[in-house]
Amino acid sequence: MATPTRTRAQVRSWNSSRALIVDPARAASEGGVEPRAVSRDRLLVWLIPAVVGLIAGLLRFWQLDRPHALVFDETYYVKDAYSYLLSGVERSWSQNANDLFVNGDMSGLLASPEYVVHPPVGKWMIAVGMALFGPGSSFGWRFSAAAVGTLSVMLTAWAARRLFRSHILAAAAGVLLAIDGHHLVMSRTGILDIFLSFWLLAAFCALLLDRDDGRRRLAARLGRLTGADGRIRPTALVTGPWLGVRWWRIAAGVCLGLAVGVKWSGLAFVVAFGLMTVLWDVGARRQAGVRAWFSGALLRDAPLAAASILVTAMAVYLASWTGWLLSDDGFYRHWAEANPDPAWNWVPASLRSLAHYHQEAYSFHNSLSTPHPYASSPWSWLLQGRPVSFYYTEPPGVCGVEHCSSAVLSVGNPLIWWAGTVSLLVVLLLWIGRRDWRAGAVLAGVAAGYLPWFMYPDRTMFAFYALSFEPFLILALAMGLGLVLGRPTDPPGRRQAGLLAVGVFVLAALVVSAYLMPLWTAEPIPYLEWRLRLWMPSWT
Repeated sequence: MATPTRTRAQVRSWNSSRALIVDPARAASEGGVEPRAVSRDRLLVWLIPAVVGLIAGLLRFWQLDRPHALVFDETYYVKDAYSYLLSGVERSWSQNANDLFVNGDMSGLLASPEYVVHPPVGKWMIAVGMALFGPGSSFGWRFSAAAVGTLSVMLTAWAARRLFRSHILAAAAGVLLAIDGHHLVMSRTGILDIFLSFWLLAAFCALLLDRDDGRRRLAARLGRLTGADGRIRPTALVTGPWLGVRWWRIAAGVCLGLAVGVKWSGLAFVVAFGLMTVLWDVGARRQAGVRAWFSGALLRDAPLAAASILVTAMAVYLASWTGWLLSDDGFYRHWAEANPDPAWNWVPASLRSLAHYHQEAYSFHNSLSTPHPYASSPWSWLLQGRPVSFYYTEPPGVCGVEHCSSAVLSVGNPLIWWAGTVSLLVVLLLWIGRRDWRAGAVLAGVAAGYLPWFMYPDRTMFAFYALSFEPFLILALAMGLGLVLGRPTDPPGRRQAGLLAVGVFVLAALVVSAYLMPLWTAEPIPYLEWRLRLWMPSWT
């Protein structure tokens, strides 16, 4: 049987038509595309994320200091962030510390260390805003959350453009995430989940860049492995060439290490994204004509992928504990000295103490089953069945009537979430039926953020944990809207009808968000109007 070979021209053809990495300048010269259209396309690639980022920023920073109170888990993470600024570790607070803190009085901070179960990165990020605007400023302790929430919207729009090659879908994805109440509330609150979501999304975007970069490298290196007759040597197509250091993969490893440094739930994404990027390499080698495409990817790509992602993420995660490692009074900091073990004396005492800290935190997470009025099962998250009330008060007379309500409810826009849930099923069918890599990428993000929670049915959980995979749910929704929009090659009438349908859906989502906005921003409204916005009994 003849050994398959490929010419340089065939490799270039695969590079452009199959890998979707067409260079715009070359496309203009070879395909007859007008340079003006190419320039417009390049402009829109960056203009759309900038515009949706502006919308997101206005919604997130507008009256960000309202309410001037420590809402929900801000009571933990904001005060921890302040203690980081002073000590590099968490310290305990007096019982009346909240009242003192919101009035700018930090005297409730005690000298004794505090035991916490979440890593430091998210709290350090909160501390940045407090350092800029002062620890007594509610704008300051929410500034970083609003900033990364805005950046998350921009990255989602960019990822949608990269995945679907559609400016319309990129704009739709960005707008829908910008106006969704779940993401909006978490971007306006000084707690950890928005930082976790941001670093996971940043890692995903880095891997999208790596996918294209890896295919360029594969095409270029195969193109150089030619004989005198201009054909690629048969031996070069057995397993394919090494592709060298993949810098975008290392960037993804940094982002994943920071994500795990916010919350351990980021670990599932390390596994899912690591497998995903290697499978992309498998597909690239197969499309390039490599004979042993699967074993070639395992031998040539997987080891460096593990080093780039896993090792980098581990190093970054360990570095995030620098404040604790350099401290002398962090909780459990000297546990190893007080509990010597001859079998482990070769490990530095600080690392043994840190390992014990992690063992205790893991036990805490596994045994967390304290009843909570806003706890919910993962089954209800996609339908927004039981959102969390972050804040509620009834300030008299400030809304024009005697009985007023001011609330922060972390409920998403139902139209967006329900349509996103339906789109997930459609995307799953696309992945099963067509093996569409884009569908697989979106599903990987949702699965990593959602499915692990079903392993702990007795654990106390909250609906805002879904924030880690919300950008991927939005990308699934954008993919579903792409089917409604139609292909660029469809007849003009079909495209116009599809564009109208997508526009009507986005407009309807805007109307719903405008109506529910007071529930997300603590705007004082009459009590009756607040009740009318609670569409389900479980929202109370």
